[in-house]
Amino acid sequence: MGIATAIIGSAIVGGVMSSRAQKSAAKTASGAQTRAAEQSIAEQRRQFDAVQQLMAPYVQSGTTALSRYNALTGLSGEEAQQTLINQITSGAEYGSLVRQGEEAILQSASATGGLRGGNTQSALARFRPEILSSLIRDEYSRLGGMVSMGQNAAAGVGNAGMQTGQN
Repeated sequence: MGIATAIIGSAIVGGVMSSRAQKSAAKTASGAQTRAAEQSIAEQRRQFDAVQQLMAPYVQSGTTALSRYNALTGLSGEEAQQTLINQITSGAEYGSLVRQGEEAILQSASATGGLRGGNTQSALARFRPEILSSLIRDEYSRLGGMVSMGQNAAAGVGNAGMQTGQN
């Protein structure tokens, strides 16, 4: 019975030691997995922050353009709309187009002897509103493009955030 007890005791001690070794290995592996997961989360967060930083100017431009677009359409009130129209009429582009166009109308009328005629006066009266209308349409188009760019940038940041969250 002494040898049997020794064998059983040895088996028990070996089993306990083996169990402890497995437990230690499991803890080590678990710790490594936890660290790897934390590092992965930190890297994903870093990448999301980088995407957000890269897209920020485009989102801001889109936000600014949307504000101006709303003002131009009258959605921000008549005062904001008038302010934006005044900015267009006091701009260099408007001034240059008006000067060139009115000079062309007057030169043409002068060359044909109709400088004081009704057609010349009518053409001059219509010219500035037509230029303004054209520039407002151009501004709508430019602002619409910038709004779309900002919307796409914001959607890209949103998608990156959702992807980060899913990962």
